[in-house]
Amino acid sequence: MTSTRTSTPATDVWLPIAAAEMDGLPEGLNYRFWDGGRDYPSDPADCAFYVVPYMKGAEVAVRPLKAMSAVQVVQTLSAGIDHVEPGLGLLPAGVRLCNAKGVHEASTAELALALVLASLRGLPGFIQGQGREEWRSGFYPALADKSVLIVGYGSIGAAIEDRLEPFECARVVRVARSARATGRGPVHALEDLPALLPAADVVILSTPLNPSTQGLVDAGFLAAMRDGALLVNVARGPVVDTAALLSELESGRLRAALDVTDPEPLPAGHPLWHAPHVLITPHVGGSTSAFLPRAKRLLAGQLTRFAAGQPVDNLVLTTD
Repeated sequence: MTSTRTSTPATDVWLPIAAAEMDGLPEGLNYRFWDGGRDYPSDPADCAFYVVPYMKGAEVAVRPLKAMSAVQVVQTLSAGIDHVEPGLGLLPAGVRLCNAKGVHEASTAELALALVLASLRGLPGFIQGQGREEWRSGFYPALADKSVLIVGYGSIGAAIEDRLEPFECARVVRVARSARATGRGPVHALEDLPALLPAADVVILSTPLNPSTQGLVDAGFLAAMRDGALLVNVARGPVVDTAALLSELESGRLRAALDVTDPEPLPAGHPLWHAPHVLITPHVGGSTSAFLPRAKRLLAGQLTRFAAGQPVDNLVLTTD
């Protein structure tokens, strides 16, 4: 890892939101706007606090890291950090990587619930029918009395359960990397999935992407799901084996609602676009009107703590 530091303390803060549009920023720091453009706003070696541009991909996120010899904090505006991880080895030791816990829970949980309801109640078919002037009446599945399995029970998974509560689900089962107890009931470990999947009517993925979850939803996982079950992915595309999912969708055995895909963006002509029983949204779980106010509050709080020499929140790891 690079270990060179500048001789004078760096005080630049790179923000993807203009400082003039934010309240509560501490004085004594030099705020530089950079949203991933070709030109940097200042010398990366002078950056002490780097806020990664939102939804600009790994290439943009990582590009300045090698030159950030004095950076102390790297702050994402996403819950996941997978787009930054490829560049962590370029950073000096002791850099704190923080995520955006608290920013995306409401929006992502809303979309997860919307995808479940739209898929179960047949809304995509109704929209198609409206365009063709067809009255597609009949009986459709309800969320009421269904068993829901949430895979990935962090703050977003808990927010999804919050929004499921009024819908009279038969039960909600929680799964995370390791087992633990909560006030709502037990959280099962990933190893328990083979025993839990056959009883779930709806499986919602809200897990981070890491080595233990990449390809987690493979042919074996999908085969363990009951006939007619719905898979909802608001996590990351590579959590799911796309080829295995396509096979199940084309057989008509499973349904899916996907806010994320692998590859992403899903290219024109990809068979997933036209697979039966699938609803696709273009990775919009966090990009709502709720994002910017929460992101601004997070950054103002983080920078206030940073300027005061206090520990920052949402620490995911420290480079070594």
